Amino acid sequence: MTRSKDASLVRSGMNLIVPNAPSRVAAPWRKGRSGAASARRRVDAADPNGPALPGLAPDGEVSASFQARRTQGFDKMVAMWRWGMGFRLVWVAAAGLLAGCGASGTEMAAGGTGAETRAPASGPSATATGAAAATAALEAGQPDTPVGRTRVVLLGTGTPGAEPDRSGPATAIVVDDTPYLIDFGPGVVRRATAAFVNGVDGLRVQNLRLAFLTHLHSDHTAGYPDLILTPWVLGRREPLHVYGPPGLAAMSENILEAYREDIRVRVGGAERLDPRGVRVVPHEIDEQRGLVYQDDLVSVEAFAVPHGTWEHAFGYKFVTVDRTVVVSGDTGPFDGLVEIARDADVLLHEAYTSAAFYRRNLGTRRYHGTFHTSATKVGEIAARANVGMVILYHQLHLAGDSPEQMVAEVSAQFDGPVFYGRDLEVY
Repeated sequence: MTRSKDASLVRSGMNLIVPNAPSRVAAPWRKGRSGAASARRRVDAADPNGPALPGLAPDGEVSASFQARRTQGFDKMVAMWRWGMGFRLVWVAAAGLLAGCGASGTEMAAGGTGAETRAPASGPSATATGAAAATAALEAGQPDTPVGRTRVVLLGTGTPGAEPDRSGPATAIVVDDTPYLIDFGPGVVRRATAAFVNGVDGLRVQNLRLAFLTHLHSDHTAGYPDLILTPWVLGRREPLHVYGPPGLAAMSENILEAYREDIRVRVGGAERLDPRGVRVVPHEIDEQRGLVYQDDLVSVEAFAVPHGTWEHAFGYKFVTVDRTVVVSGDTGPFDGLVEIARDADVLLHEAYTSAAFYRRNLGTRRYHGTFHTSATKVGEIAARANVGMVILYHQLHLAGDSPEQMVAEVSAQFDGPVFYGRDLEVY
């Protein structure tokens, strides 16, 4: 791990932000794929046999008076409630399809420079080629079980929309049994546990000790308290190291302060949890591009991306022992990604559908054109970079467009494999 300087970070009242940790990370850009070099000791696997949580007393039986109230009229009321909930779910899903990452009325009206205005590819040839590739990709589903030591696990592909089948943005790159998290949206720990149950052994909850944050938008960070606290409660005994933009240290401190009483009771009460497991070591990145982390399995390079009005937003390039994976993070159109992702095995990129984009009003187009990237542009970048495959995640459906349409737009520009990512898929 390369460090530019040491600086004392602010401490919470519980003294759980590790002092004298690096508050800024910077290093010269290193080209090539020498991911095996070791610059720091790997963190040993956490003990899976951590302290158990105290059991909750079982619920008593339902009272006789309550049973008596379960009449036919009550059952009708339940049926009406279910009908109403079904309507609400349809409404929430529709709202989710229209939501952008952190979009607000003010931001959408403000516009900005650098918006992508190129119309989507058209014509019989582009449409036929893209549609055929999209159909093939979607019929094939996800690829076969990955062969090799590196797996890309989609823990959450969602947006700010509260879609029941799409958890908040979170990805894990798992090398052997060591997980490296990128972002921690809502539901991150439970999604990691689901992947573990599905056979990804490295995502045992106690192993969640290292994460990389692309930016501070709420949909990418709402799971941060969960990532700090839940693995600790379930047995993690080592600090959590997190790399990300300026503001990460303050966010970490404030979360720990908010949970001061919970931490105090769990450490000093009957559970006697190991306080080391709830410590956080934030590493703030202040370089535009450079190596931020390295161990004997992976080197991680951060690169700045244009995400609308955010001053600091990053993507990450993981060069592992057998694959190169580039994660775009949330970004507007960024031609610099072509060189960064050159010959990468996997490009994991956010996207919206161009056809839907041009059906939205001018304010919405200004917002999404600077904060996000069209599927057409993703395909162009992938083709120029000669990547091995494209996985779409954090997909924004702006006007009722389908996954097939999104994949088709990428495939019209890029003739390699394109996958519409879904939660818990493994590549």
